Amino acid sequence: MFFPWYKSCFHPESASFTSWRQHRLKFLKSMRDDLETRLAAINAAIDTMERQNSQEES
Repeated sequence: MFFPWYKSCFHPESASFTSWRQHRLKFLKSMRDDLETRLAAINAAIDTMERQNSQEES
């Protein structure tokens, strides 16, 4: 048995469902941006370590 508000709140065409999807999209994009930033930092650290190792070997 469903409550009367269930269909109106979670129906794909409802305003609240659309708002939730927009919020979810914004959240996922912010997570992606954060991960891209972290990955860039890790790649820079790896490059630095590789460069330092190659200079020590020379």
